[in-house]
Amino acid sequence: MLPTLSLYNTLTRRKAPFEPLHPPFVGLYLCGPTVYSEAHVGNARGPVVFDVLTRYLRHLGYTVRYVRNITDVGHLENDADEGEDKISKNARARQLEPMQVAEQYANLYHRHMEVLGCLPPDIEPRASGHITEQIQLIQEIIGNGFAYEANGSVYFDVPAYNAAGRAYGKLSNRVVEELLAGSRDNLAGQQEKRSPLDFALWKHADERHLMHWPSPWGEGFPGWHLECSAMSRKYLGAEFDIHGGGLDLMFPHHECEIAQSQAGAHPTDEARVWMHNNMLTVNGAKMSKSLGNFITITDLFEGRNATLPQPYSPMTVRFFLLQAHYRSTIDITDDALQAARKGYRKLMNGLRLLDKLALPADTARAADTAPADAELRKLVQDAFIGLNDDLNTARAIAGLFNLLRKLNGYAASPATLAQVSKAALSEATAVYRTLVTDILGLVDEPRANAEQLLNLTLHFYAEAKAAKAYDKVDEIRAALKGQGIVIKDTKAGVEWAYSEE
Repeated sequence: MLPTLSLYNTLTRRKAPFEPLHPPFVGLYLCGPTVYSEAHVGNARGPVVFDVLTRYLRHLGYTVRYVRNITDVGHLENDADEGEDKISKNARARQLEPMQVAEQYANLYHRHMEVLGCLPPDIEPRASGHITEQIQLIQEIIGNGFAYEANGSVYFDVPAYNAAGRAYGKLSNRVVEELLAGSRDNLAGQQEKRSPLDFALWKHADERHLMHWPSPWGEGFPGWHLECSAMSRKYLGAEFDIHGGGLDLMFPHHECEIAQSQAGAHPTDEARVWMHNNMLTVNGAKMSKSLGNFITITDLFEGRNATLPQPYSPMTVRFFLLQAHYRSTIDITDDALQAARKGYRKLMNGLRLLDKLALPADTARAADTAPADAELRKLVQDAFIGLNDDLNTARAIAGLFNLLRKLNGYAASPATLAQVSKAALSEATAVYRTLVTDILGLVDEPRANAEQLLNLTLHFYAEAKAAKAYDKVDEIRAALKGQGIVIKDTKAGVEWAYSEE
């Protein structure tokens, strides 16, 4: 029987045991990037969080189809129905084809996701490749009386939708009257709309628009919200298990997705469980491109940002994003990232420790290992409790540190190690490795050449020590410490470990 995983559903505002529609199959959709510029660090949180969820669901025995889209058309400047397409605007400024811009930033995004340890999605559909599916969905919505055409554009009719007993605003818990009160001026320049709450399903394109397609309503392009409804339906069905995304997408994007799916030929809330990861903040303010306080992923890796001038490795960044529960905010600071680097290195040192946990030949194992086995197995169980509790990676990491503390105790004392059975120890080390690498996705940074150089340096260190050239010994030790490596002199010889300072 599969362990019980509970997830918080934004739609119901409660946490409940996860029950897939068609077990053991799970359909998961994540809103991906709009590839008009480089992603910032906040944009990486969702992919990392839902990568861990995908990994954990597969660990539990589910067969997951993970879909993450690429938005390469339709996302206008103000995130609604006004302004120029973001990709087209970049392309026009640089005198490029829009798809050159989209390809450039999609490729960069893929490289960043790879080094951050995110598994590629099973399917990565692009909006521009699914125009037919989007037109079909629009025709269904018009046919059901929930959309209207105006001058070559098509708008979703929110008042008609609500009059039919639907509830626009139920995901974000917003009241239509309040939305109307806050949007009286939104009709300026949008005379085609019957209501300021209406949103575009299809936009008419004049000769200035670089991207457009033929449709029953003339040349145009799809609205931003439409693509996810159409593509998730194509690859996961009219109703699927989990839809993920950032909290900033809850309204209007995800709210509009639900309305579109409810208004189509197969009315559903699209996904049974809606999950939203919270934001990254900088000095307490949400990180965003519109506010200009964003830190690109490249700048963080290379230390080229004035706010965070020190470079941080991809695995340090991944650990940083996972050390807090996904529904809580994280303030990004040098102190927080340095603490994350220490935590990551502790877990990596733990992996290096696992193969050394062998009982010496001259030490006999205790006759009764039951008490120590029970204590160790409880630590193993505790490490999983966090993941089952709404994917609480912070609690899972805390459980790993508790388990590692016990394993370090075994390594330091053969007498203590003798109190636990070989079976319980093997179980604990296997779980540690699985949790760290297979589920949390934290791996040792690529170091093929660095490993060879490090071993050569340790050889020189050992030679200097044997020759009592202590000045050289201290010099090598200090140089490695500056790179985050500490030298350990043991009975077996010279060893290294990551510095946890």
